[in-house]
Amino acid sequence: MARPFAPGFRIPTDLLLKAYASGVFPMAESASDPEVFWVRPETRGIIPLGSFHVPKSLRKTIRKGLFEIRFDFDFEATIEACAESREERRSTWINGPIREAYVQLHGMGHCHSVEAWRDGRLVGGLYGVSMGRVFFGESMFSRQTDASKVCLVSLVERLKARGFSLLDTQFTTEHLKRFGAVDVPRARYEKMLAEALQGQAVFAP
Repeated sequence: MARPFAPGFRIPTDLLLKAYASGVFPMAESASDPEVFWVRPETRGIIPLGSFHVPKSLRKTIRKGLFEIRFDFDFEATIEACAESREERRSTWINGPIREAYVQLHGMGHCHSVEAWRDGRLVGGLYGVSMGRVFFGESMFSRQTDASKVCLVSLVERLKARGFSLLDTQFTTEHLKRFGAVDVPRARYEKMLAEALQGQAVFAP
């Protein structure tokens, strides 16, 4: 994991896009830390779109239609919710400069949210960066059971329908492995990334 110096307390959007194109992404030590560092993992988490797996129990939840799924409806609320500390996660790597930079990327059409709404409330969601035919998943949150999982399913459906070829999860977790996430070596990932950046897919509208 590389941690080179980050310039100041702001992340220029052009630098951020170049970083993603080269397999690097920013993180912070905590939400209150004004600095960021750059990460280039030895192994990278991805979810192969062709082998995405929806657990049986989640399929039942989706059939119930508990959530209204919206895309880019309230991006800023989604990233704010992802940055909140919760009982299962006391600290977060999403600080002020990161939120500011990704809101700017959203305005440029390079960052998107998938949101779960219920009874007029945002109850789950995720956001990530879109470039070429790649979607770089950043973070997700859930205020109701399965809300973020339903958003992940909706994300994959949209990526498949719109010609994306690579879903990057940065790292794998036991949670993501249930959906088919795997680790790939850096060299293999960067080759996949370069190929996927050659084309163009449109996430929104």
